[in-house]
Amino acid sequence: MFIDLFLTLRKHKVPCSLRELLDLIALLKKGVVFANVEEFYHLAKIVMVKDEIHYDKFDSAFAEYFEGIQVIDIFDKILPKDWLRKEFEKHLSQEEKDKLKALGGLDELMKALKERLEEQKKRHAGGNKWVGTGGTSPFGAYGYNPEGIRVGQDKNRNNSAVKVWDKREFRNFDQDRELGTRNIKLALKKLRKFARTGASEKLDINTTITSTAKNGGMLDVHMEPERHNAVKVLMFFDIGGSMDDYIHTCEELFSAAHTEFKHLEFFYFHNCVYERLWKDNSRRRTDTIDLEEIIRTFGADYKVIFVGDATMGPYEITAPGGSVEHWNEKPGTFHMHKILGHFNKVAWLNPQPETHWDYHHSISIVRQLIADRMYPLTVDGIGRAIKALS
Repeated sequence: MFIDLFLTLRKHKVPCSLRELLDLIALLKKGVVFANVEEFYHLAKIVMVKDEIHYDKFDSAFAEYFEGIQVIDIFDKILPKDWLRKEFEKHLSQEEKDKLKALGGLDELMKALKERLEEQKKRHAGGNKWVGTGGTSPFGAYGYNPEGIRVGQDKNRNNSAVKVWDKREFRNFDQDRELGTRNIKLALKKLRKFARTGASEKLDINTTITSTAKNGGMLDVHMEPERHNAVKVLMFFDIGGSMDDYIHTCEELFSAAHTEFKHLEFFYFHNCVYERLWKDNSRRRTDTIDLEEIIRTFGADYKVIFVGDATMGPYEITAPGGSVEHWNEKPGTFHMHKILGHFNKVAWLNPQPETHWDYHHSISIVRQLIADRMYPLTVDGIGRAIKALS
């Protein structure tokens, strides 16, 4: 049962296993949902999908699997006609019952619907006769005939949205997409994979309840260390020029990191790191910090994350005086080697699409400098960067 659904999910690259399929079948046997496609959709998504980044792929697979569900025989002889009629009429108001008389009553309407379903051999949209969508036929969905039977949808489109899986609400939840307002939380989940250590205390609810019960109801309070992310992070942001296109993305990343990490320091540079960096862009010409001072201040245990598109003239990295802002006596490679030689863990996040990297010689130079630890600024890219830094 549902083998085809399982294979469709795998075809759309949803990483599910037979274990999930068996769990889904077991829940159906327990009667968790019954004869309701919408409820089955939500149940299947909960059981079969283990990571939000696959929600959109699941929706696409589900839509493909249930395409053509309208051909199911709604006149199944297993259900008694009297039961069907009573159940149907139970949901009609008196006004709706009166409207049925305009088409000769419920029996005539059901008879006509069955005949048209038998005549119709393909999907129909619009028009005034066939069973379909968007027309004035008394049968179908999204239509405007006030005296009809709705097929395949719960309510008119004017009152509710189309099927959940057709809306593709989770299309931004994709590991290969660039960061945005909707999936920044997924990036946070990746950032939280750093180790945590105990700090201040908080109430240990489970132990307190268990101990109090054992003491015959006498309150026995227990505390536990509150867990904080004690990993130290040092971020270098490329600012200005071609990076102006990624300001919003970088702001979201910085906000996410600043919220998560207790020990976070950051500095700005332009195109390539040279002998001086800064923390205030409005005072970048007058208030800078020596790279040597940064190396002396922050220990080798800091995790270093560069954020930049690495798009510049190659000479800005390899030649003295290559900087477009000032005269640098030593090339950018010299300063990069100083950073890489001091800090143990370094990664580079590039907001430019990875498919464009090969077109820029400067990106190749930077990737070689950092031992190919450059990753795209996507949810998946952040996950790989965090793994490299761990």
